[in-house]
Amino acid sequence: MYALARHDPGRQFRTLHRPGDPFILANAWDAGSARLLAALGARAIGTSSAAQAFTLGRTDGGTISRDEALAHAEAMVAATPLPVSGDFENGFGDAPETCAETVRLAAEAGLAGISIEDTDLPGGGAYDRDLAVERIRAASSAARALGRDFVLVARADGVMTGTYGMAEALARIRAFDAAGADCLYVPMPPTIAELAAVCGATAKPVNALAAGPFTTMSRAGFGRIGVARISLGSVLARAAIRTVHEAGRAMFRAGDFSMLDHALPGDEVDRLLAMAGEAADRRMD
Repeated sequence: MYALARHDPGRQFRTLHRPGDPFILANAWDAGSARLLAALGARAIGTSSAAQAFTLGRTDGGTISRDEALAHAEAMVAATPLPVSGDFENGFGDAPETCAETVRLAAEAGLAGISIEDTDLPGGGAYDRDLAVERIRAASSAARALGRDFVLVARADGVMTGTYGMAEALARIRAFDAAGADCLYVPMPPTIAELAAVCGATAKPVNALAAGPFTTMSRAGFGRIGVARISLGSVLARAAIRTVHEAGRAMFRAGDFSMLDHALPGDEVDRLLAMAGEAADRRMD
């Protein structure tokens, strides 16, 4: 179990959240990718429920159990000295008490924080707003009772899933803010102006997803509208899968191996992994 008494990842993680000066939460999918991202300059690592599902040969959306997510997160925590935040979907249960228990277990696994969304998994609907708020209130109370810092992110996912619009999303994040969430997140609002409206709806840090039209924005551009954190979701994992997909199609359909020449040299991979591994070892000394 993670040595909580010797390290407070939540405190380190919280200091990164500065509205107007966003950091990139680098979503990894295993210990190796976490180490590579750390060696490349990441300041914090995030898990991705979708990317983890892909590594297990599953589809995204409620296919990962809490025990699997916790074991996956512990491997990430052990891989680098960086704070790690868990993408814990809907908290792995409907009841507020389940969300609170998930917070406690996540802290025991060494995570610096987690996100909890309002999607009623494994379906695609949204929890009633009152229940969604009570779930965040219970999770926040559990986080405050831990005895160390822990960053709780409340997600209003209905705009992305098509279950409600921006007016409801803004009402939800205001209510999540009042219920004790530390950071607010509305994935994929339709426009940059609506993302700016999310930032304007709370004084607390806001997470933005670098996906779709938002991949054309720079870190500075996100900062100008007040974003504090930029997450990547499953995009890096999907980029890796795309390479396998394109190389595989070329090999198995045309006998063409030319794409393999684009691979990163093995000694460079080894160098990056060694850099991150040495930093992790120094943390545990």
